[in-house]
This record gives sequence, C-alpha cells and structure tokens, in this order.
Amino acid sequence: MKTGLITSDTYQNHNTGDGHPEKIDRVTVVIDNFKKLDNKDLIWKKPSKFDRSLLEITHNSDYINFVEKSFPEKGLSFLDGDTIVSPGSKDATSDAVGSIITAIDGVQNKNFNNAFCAVRPPGHHAEKNKAMGFCIYNNVAVGANYLINKYKLKKVAIIDFDVHHGNGTQDIFYDNEKVLYISTHQYPYYPGSGTNDEKGKHNNILNIPLPAGTTSEEYLNAYEFVLKKIKEFKPEFILLSAGFDAHKDDPLAQLQLESRDFYNITKRTLELSRQYCDGKIVSILEGGYDLLALQESTEMHVKALLEFN
Repeated sequence: MKTGLITSDTYQNHNTGDGHPEKIDRVTVVIDNFKKLDNKDLIWKKPSKFDRSLLEITHNSDYINFVEKSFPEKGLSFLDGDTIVSPGSKDATSDAVGSIITAIDGVQNKNFNNAFCAVRPPGHHAEKNKAMGFCIYNNVAVGANYLINKYKLKKVAIIDFDVHHGNGTQDIFYDNEKVLYISTHQYPYYPGSGTNDEKGKHNNILNIPLPAGTTSEEYLNAYEFVLKKIKEFKPEFILLSAGFDAHKDDPLAQLQLESRDFYNITKRTLELSRQYCDGKIVSILEGGYDLLALQESTEMHVKALLEFN
C-alpha cells in the first residue's frame, strides 16, 4: 500500500496580496520538496470535482452564495480582515475541498493506505456561515460529512494539531455525536476560543489549550490526552487538520515544537488508528508560515504516513 499526495496547481492562483503570511510559496516549498525526494510510494493525485450539495451539508447555502459572488474579476476582495480572495481563488478553494474528497475515496477504495492533501486556502477557521483566519470553506469538515453521508460512517474523529484553535470545525460539529473534534492549540491566542469548558453537546469536543512556550516534551505529554480520547471514541476514520505552525520557528505563534515532533505526533496517531480503523487516515494542510519549518515538518509528517504502509 502507498500514501496518496493530493495537490493541484490552482493553489498558485489564490493571491492574498503582498506581505500576507498565507502565501503561494507555502505549498510550493512542500510540493517541490516531495518532487525532489521522489519517493515511489507516493501516489500523486489531482483533486476531483464535487457536487455543491457536499458544501451545503457543511455550510449555510446563503454563505456559499456569498462566497461565490465574492471572487473578484480583478484585484483582491476581503471576506474578513484576514481572509482575502482574488480571481484565481475560486479554483483554488474548490480544489482544496475536492482534495479531501479525492483522498477519502482513495483510502476507502484501497488505492492507497492514507493520504496528505497539500493545498491552500486552509479551512479550520471557517464556520457554517463565516470566513475567518485565511479560511473560506472548512475542508476537513466537508470531508467528515462526506464520510458520514457517502460511506455511512457513524464515528469520524478530527484531530487538529494546528497551533490555532479550529473554531470553525468546532462550530460545525458542536452538536453532532458522529464527529469527535480534538484540538491542541496555543491559548489564549487567535481566535480566542478553545477552552477546556467547550465540550460539545455529546461530549464530542476535546480542547487542549497550551500556554505560549510549550516545549516538545510538554506537548507530547499533552498529546496523550488526544490518544486517550481516541481510544474511548473508537473512530472508523481519522482526519487530521495538519497545521505546522506550532513549530518553534513559526512567526505567527509561540509554541516550541521541532520538525521531528510532527513525525512523532503522526506516528503515535497512526499506531492507534490501526486498532480502530485499519489505519484509515487523511490529513490536510492547515497553517505553517515559516517556509523551511513547513518544508521539514511536512516531510516528517509524510515520512510517518509512508512508514506505516
């Protein structure tokens, strides 16, 4: 079995303007690195097209209409203070969603064992009816709903190790007992949510807020609570909101992880996934804003995915 790598050239057309941290180079450094590594066990795939109804399960249809009308014919348009779109953002946004659908289908149909989606824009801040924090559609949430609706799964876990709390994913699944959402994140920090008290209607939310300066050892100790919750839930599929901005070199946060830690986080999760869901894991890129740290960390993440095959 192999690891799927889902990506598309359209990310290059999502222009966020000069000086914006969520820039084109983020995916370019990741993709160029994997091309250079040239691992024969990586199966490269482009995202598939998908039906709008998949978006409508996750997002309010008025919001989807608003987004579709927001892509400018030229120049830039602001969906919120941080979230900017350009004419090419339409295809990039669609392909970011399509990538997780393609990855899930590939795993479910046994074309590959697990998969990583190297795409932008990211998604975990996007709520049912609101763009936020560089995110337009909530890619991972669409993936979870796709697993529930297409494949009739009753237990999907989303683990979000981005340094920022995935308020959007929490918002979408707050009262959905079929989805477990777990987030490790710096707190207090953007977007201000993610306290221990936010547990979801069915105790299906676990937030693990961490202080600025958290070290690798402290983080990996805290990650044991993630694994414990997974054991209790026994998911049929695991989705990872894979943000790499908890890295010590990241300019947008103050956690102190090393590139190698993302190998350990991924490996621990994979080992546990074997018990409950036959190793079925799909991850999708969220944050990560230091280019070298992002390149190294994604390489470590995918190394663990490949070794698990």
